[in-house]
Amino acid sequence: MLTRVPVPWTNVYGLARTLLALGTLGTLAFSSTSTLFRPVATQGYYPICKATMRAGVFCLAPGNGLTAARWLCVAVLLVVASGWRPRWTALPHAWVSFSVFTEIAIPDGGDQITAVLSALLALTALGDPRRWHWQRLPEGAAAPRRRAVLLGATGLVLARVQMSFLYFQSCVAKLPHAEWADGTAMWYWGHSLMFGAPGPLRPLVDPVLASTAGVALLTWIPLAIEISLAASLLLAQRWRWRVFAAGVLFHLSIAVMMGLWSFALAMIGGLVILCFPLGSHLDVTPPRAVRRMLRRNTDAHPDLPAPAADGRERRPSPAGSAPTLHRTSS
Repeated sequence: MLTRVPVPWTNVYGLARTLLALGTLGTLAFSSTSTLFRPVATQGYYPICKATMRAGVFCLAPGNGLTAARWLCVAVLLVVASGWRPRWTALPHAWVSFSVFTEIAIPDGGDQITAVLSALLALTALGDPRRWHWQRLPEGAAAPRRRAVLLGATGLVLARVQMSFLYFQSCVAKLPHAEWADGTAMWYWGHSLMFGAPGPLRPLVDPVLASTAGVALLTWIPLAIEISLAASLLLAQRWRWRVFAAGVLFHLSIAVMMGLWSFALAMIGGLVILCFPLGSHLDVTPPRAVRRMLRRNTDAHPDLPAPAADGRERRPSPAGSAPTLHRTSS
């Protein structure tokens, strides 16, 4: 089974967890309690503690304890984002994400997708044996964990399918509206008092919005990116990298233009899950100064394997054979 199912515990899914946690953390840390919890017309004063929402963090807090509960959630999210003990922080992360989506007065799409993805990634994180989700799992360490590997891979596959359907629905839902079909939708968004470009960007954005071709491109390019991301699981990996880059640029543009940074972080976290190969591990070559420090440490301890000049690890070879270099990427 393990030869067919990729081991899910890599720093790639760890990066996704960090991005999701940072998006929610930004909402809680940089919004006041009175902004997050307030009356909403026809609904009442948030948090509204009924049905399943009663299980949220803020409904369990006393009436005057919402600020303390908010900062407690920030502390939990800081630990999650750091990557420490993913199997211990998996359920607290999912609980905080659920609480923010259901109990604050101004949730957005980023809070919703974070609640869904953190629950799915909990399936992966609960079986993660590592101290930090940035570490590489030692070779053979997953062998006795067959069920945990299968459950973890299942969580990642479900998250990928969720992201694919999300982008498909996002694109298709726009098509029946005349403004998206005729290429004028971004003219209205660009001139919105709430979501329009900030003052420093107006000199760059206004000429584009004044151009028929510019507005059409701003309207139709996001549709093309969304439908490409929806189909990314059917594409070869080399094309998936390209739509990943387009998706990241797309969401960063939304963050800069509209100020939706928590939404952008949540969606980029989802893109990491969607577009990176299952079981892949990001291999970051250490800076030159770090490599020099490693060499000095090796000179002081000649029994340690020496790092190669290109950042790869030099492992001792069997007796009687020439030394070989092994890449640290999987």
